[in-house]
Amino acid sequence: MARKSSLLKRAAIAVVSVIAIYVILNASVSRSLPSSSDLPRQLIREEEDDDQGRRAPVQPKVRVYMYNLPKRFTYGVIEQHSIARGGVKKPVDDVTALKYPGHQHMHEWYLFSDLNRPEVDRSGSPIVRVLDPADADLFYVPVFSSLSLIVNAGRPVEPGSGYSDEKMQEGLMEWLEGQEWWRRNGGRDHVIPAGDPNALYRILDRVKNAVLLVADFGRLRPDQGSFVKDVVIPYSHRVNLFNGEIGVEARNTLLFFMGNRYRKDGGKVRDLLFQVLEKEGDVTIKHGTQSRENRRAATKGMHTSKFCLNPAGDTPSACRLFDSIVSLCVPVIVSDSIELPFEDVIDYRKFSIFVEANAALQPRFLVQMLRKIKTKKILEYQREMRLVTRYFDYDNPNGAVKEIWRQVSQKLPLIKLMGNRDRRLVLRNLTEPNCSCLCTNQTGLITSI
Repeated sequence: MARKSSLLKRAAIAVVSVIAIYVILNASVSRSLPSSSDLPRQLIREEEDDDQGRRAPVQPKVRVYMYNLPKRFTYGVIEQHSIARGGVKKPVDDVTALKYPGHQHMHEWYLFSDLNRPEVDRSGSPIVRVLDPADADLFYVPVFSSLSLIVNAGRPVEPGSGYSDEKMQEGLMEWLEGQEWWRRNGGRDHVIPAGDPNALYRILDRVKNAVLLVADFGRLRPDQGSFVKDVVIPYSHRVNLFNGEIGVEARNTLLFFMGNRYRKDGGKVRDLLFQVLEKEGDVTIKHGTQSRENRRAATKGMHTSKFCLNPAGDTPSACRLFDSIVSLCVPVIVSDSIELPFEDVIDYRKFSIFVEANAALQPRFLVQMLRKIKTKKILEYQREMRLVTRYFDYDNPNGAVKEIWRQVSQKLPLIKLMGNRDRRLVLRNLTEPNCSCLCTNQTGLITSI
């Protein structure tokens, strides 16, 4: 009996010893690990409800510092645009009270406005604005480069007077090169809006390291722009959203187009398409430039047509594509070199028809192809468009602005990689530009039908 009691006593001592060792080791390891308050903010994973109300992990937010640019690069451009059109007769005391004018490159205004909102109003955004540049991952340059380009568009300016977009660009470059954060990485971690294909044309070679927000790459050399470092953004749609029901009963026109018939470069296909299509009875194809009256006519035409023609303009992309999507008018895209926004999450083949230019110019090819498409298929296209409309709506809180920031935030790992790589390279003997770009199928897609 005494022997049994002794064994039990030793067993109890052993168990207590093991527990004590575990407690000591656990406390030691816990002290050696950082708490969430000790971790950098970008490493802390948060959780939020998904569309089904489930708790789901989200990626850490990228920290963005927006430069406080001199007003001549932001509100001052709005003022000059208004003066050139007679909206105001002379410089105003408070330029921040001026309204940004509506046009197809309004992304720069929406992004600027978004970063000026309180963080509490930016729920779900993949980025967070920081007020100390030392805390920033990326730097946003809120220049109104596209609006600046059209201040004096088509209007004669007397020598020595008027507004100069070229001077604005040179002034912006001088200002940026005076910033230590720009000089640190040669602008590689900066984000600059250049939506209009001609925006910042004078200084492109000096800002090409930055993440450029562009509508397409039609005017950029391979060493100036690429999928790898830049972001393709949607034009602002200029027609009203279609809020009616999915269906074709009220869409009596087979194919609709209204826009400038005569364009340069790849846009020359427009005049040829006019010649092929203008005599077709169920096709509406009209020449028209930007105006309030023409926008109303385009809205009505797109809302009452089954298909909308989207040929190339001076560059491969045009705002008409996004007008047709928000109109639930199936896009027929005749632009062999077009690049599209948000293709990592959007499959355009589900609601668009892509036709190679040479095929589209064959007499009766396009209309015969479209007439064969059944109503059931058109309804499928319309349902898919309704699912993605928000991506192209800058007024939607879960729309274009948030998606642009999402794509911008995905550039951060590459920016860090390239910055570190550039700093450690000693000598590079290159006979050709070192272009960071992705190679894709160069043969083109003949048709998506």
